[in-house]
Amino acid sequence: MAPLDGLRVLDLTMWRPGPYATQLLAQLGADVIKVEPPGGEPMRMFRDHFDVLNRHKRGMVLDLKSEDGLAALRELAGDAEVFVEGFRPGVAERLGVGHRTLRSANPRLVYCSISGYGAEGPLRDVPGHDINYRAHAAALPPDAVSPEADELPLADMAAATTAAFAITAACLRARETGIGDRIDLGMADVLAHWVGTVPAATRRSGAGPVPGYGVYPTRDGQKITLGVVSEDGLWAATCRALGIGEHAAVPFAERLGRIRELDGAVAAAVSGLTAREAVERLTRAGAPVAPLLSRAEMLELDHFRARGVQEQGPVRTAVHPPLPRGAVPELDEHRGQGWRLTE
Repeated sequence: MAPLDGLRVLDLTMWRPGPYATQLLAQLGADVIKVEPPGGEPMRMFRDHFDVLNRHKRGMVLDLKSEDGLAALRELAGDAEVFVEGFRPGVAERLGVGHRTLRSANPRLVYCSISGYGAEGPLRDVPGHDINYRAHAAALPPDAVSPEADELPLADMAAATTAAFAITAACLRARETGIGDRIDLGMADVLAHWVGTVPAATRRSGAGPVPGYGVYPTRDGQKITLGVVSEDGLWAATCRALGIGEHAAVPFAERLGRIRELDGAVAAAVSGLTAREAVERLTRAGAPVAPLLSRAEMLELDHFRARGVQEQGPVRTAVHPPLPRGAVPELDEHRGQGWRLTE
């Protein structure tokens, strides 16, 4: 049994944030029924995206604009513990599946709404996507440029992960009290909260925030990253590995006053090595180094393969493990099946 075995989740979401949130729940054993409109959700046209976000789910097509489709959905919601929707604010209510309607029939229901800016507030009706939410939340740097197609959609994934956490917390309370909840989650809210936990920058040094923390080009046109912050031992290890041992004993307080000079010394030393040479030297010395990998290189990395990240998801549990890679539902594959029988 996986940790969320028996949790019944009704998923009306499309694209990325909602499907990834319910994917995390499904990976941990939840019985997720994915409800799609006639013709299926648009993401099905991009199967390389759709499939990785919808494993372990069952699927059915319901036309919520028809009496039969709406009745079928309400019947499923009456026995569900979780309902997740990703419509723009007000759409679920117009369709007849708003949180007040469904929770009045099933008070134990945890109803999660995921939208760009949340269900209330001055921006609630403003359309957008990941880049807009990042911009509003000050989660783009001042020198930001248009993203490439493979750039990580930070707002989408942050909101999805937060939604899965909030849903699980609300379900824990609902099982204890018999009273569910309505979760109103704005993607921009999550990033704004994250940004609010980071101190405001007071200056721009032209280097990293401290010497030895940043991205460094290598001789062969690759890049590595170093992660030294205040640790004198890690700074000393980095300096020795790079052949700039004359700086190894500089304490942190002094390093803060010599950022451009000392980080420049690190950058110059790294630029004389290939990426492989730099990573090997720094790793042997115990320095915090990582190569800047492509997606393909990440997928082949022995560490993530050994941990089964792509097959089992990012969560590791000792007693109730997550489910292995599961099947993706074909369009309307599970019509009429209802919920699985659970103990």
